[in-house]
Amino acid sequence: MPAPALLFPADPLNPHRPDPHFAWEARVLRDVGGEQYLVDHDALLAGRADEAVRQVPRDCGPLWYRGWMIPSADYAAFARALAGRGANLLTSAAGYASAHELPGWYGVFEGATPPSVWIPARTAARPGPEELAAAVERLGGRGPAIVKDYVKSRKHEWHEACYVPELADLAAVGRVVARFVELQGEYLAGGVVLRRYEEFHRAGGDGGASGPDGSRRRSKSGGEGGGAGAAGSRGGGNERAVEARVWWLDGEPVLVGPHPDTPGQPADPDLTEVRPLVRALGCRFVTTDLASRADGSGWRVVEVGDGQVSGLPRGIDASGLLTSLIAA
Repeated sequence: MPAPALLFPADPLNPHRPDPHFAWEARVLRDVGGEQYLVDHDALLAGRADEAVRQVPRDCGPLWYRGWMIPSADYAAFARALAGRGANLLTSAAGYASAHELPGWYGVFEGATPPSVWIPARTAARPGPEELAAAVERLGGRGPAIVKDYVKSRKHEWHEACYVPELADLAAVGRVVARFVELQGEYLAGGVVLRRYEEFHRAGGDGGASGPDGSRRRSKSGGEGGGAGAAGSRGGGNERAVEARVWWLDGEPVLVGPHPDTPGQPADPDLTEVRPLVRALGCRFVTTDLASRADGSGWRVVEVGDGQVSGLPRGIDASGLLTSLIAA
């Protein structure tokens, strides 16, 4: 069997070269002797999977993807289109959804990550008052929380569309959820999640949180759990949580580095409790974002992600990670 190749999104302005955001990874891959092909991310999200993969050679064998996030349904179409060309993604559609969306991984990591509940989206994306009240009750009924969807929060609208100071204030919960759903629009992933807020250690020494934006072209760059999922702290401070991102391949950590939001803040997480959970999840290529509690009680899993769409911090040495992927 040939060594796995990597798929990168093509530059929208020049479909014969990688998207500028991933060009440095493509260069590192070439340096370590890896093969790469390009895919049209915009065509994929537009429902034209066969068109999206037309630059991928037929019968090219096993593949990893490294690029922007893909909704789970579109990823399944992506996998089918590649299979039709005699190629196969090494992360299955089911495996992608399990690592990429919170309901897929939460059951395995429950207890090691902030408590969470979710309401699947239906025709009306915004949950009604009774649904929200029931979700709040399942989360304990009181205390601060974070609003997000199955994949992302809106950290830049912290007070407006992310942070709920008190779950018992159902009117406030409704306002934050409504604004979050409005801002996510057609990019709402899966449904609405309420996640218990936890204070994490910040660079300045206090509790805080960090997280992703809601832009259209997104990698899973930001943390999302309990106290994560948003920038700053409850008081609006600018310090971010000190997080580490760990890259796992077949249950083993192959790269431990800073979180992409805080590339200058090294962290050395304890992986003792996380390792068996990653193995239990059973997904080949995943990331875990870890943060230490502000009270010193240990490391928490802030977020789990599919490794194919998780962001690498600029400046990190990715050669070992990419070498591991093409040797898998």
